[in-house]
Amino acid sequence: MNQRAPIPATERLYLRDGAPTGGSATVVAIEGDAVALDRSPFYPGGGGQPADIGVLSLDDGDSFPVTSIDVDRDGVSWHRITRDGVRTAVPLTPGLVITTIVDAPRRFVFSRYHTLLHVLNTVAMREYGGWITGAQIAADYARIDFKLEALGPAVCALLRSRVGEVISADLPVRARTIDEAEFRARPELLRTLDVSPPVADGRVRIVEIAGFDAQACGGTHVERTAAIGLFEITRTENKGRNNKRLYLKLSDG
Repeated sequence: MNQRAPIPATERLYLRDGAPTGGSATVVAIEGDAVALDRSPFYPGGGGQPADIGVLSLDDGDSFPVTSIDVDRDGVSWHRITRDGVRTAVPLTPGLVITTIVDAPRRFVFSRYHTLLHVLNTVAMREYGGWITGAQIAADYARIDFKLEALGPAVCALLRSRVGEVISADLPVRARTIDEAEFRARPELLRTLDVSPPVADGRVRIVEIAGFDAQACGGTHVERTAAIGLFEITRTENKGRNNKRLYLKLSDG
């Protein structure tokens, strides 16, 4: 059986500050309905944040809708193409230069929610020792679960106030990577009890809110905290003796 030639890992543009949502890329491989590119702005999903969607566009005006992203063990991002709800074989060839276009408004909403969860989880950890036990981001709400014994109106009011202060301060949000050994020596960079952050080439990505917090994360974020905007804690749920859930909604998210 012939083995496929090795494909270089995809350059993941979404990890950069500003998280680009488009640009040119070169097709490096095709497998049925999946396209591998040398570089890609498409976030594959993770940490409760959904994967990006968008299109791959050709100079002749033809385009291919990207509806999901798979990342293999070699770090290659495969862009799944679906037309009319059906996964479709892609008539492209390696070496072809295409334009990548992420659904930017959708990405921005997810980035706002993701940054909001960073601020909230930091406040919850500092004030109540609340470790994250789960999270989910959608287009019109986000939820986050904490290991907490109690979550009453007074706790929610304090969380809402402290998070609002960070948003109003309009702090810069930046990403960098550190060596895995340094990461292992800095437990304060962790926020979850059961999920380990991804390690790529021996390095861990850290997202920093200047003067406020730093934590390991592979998702997308806004560039300044003021871009999060107004939000509300819409409701809470008791998910167990030490597991409490908050639902959040951006004012225009």
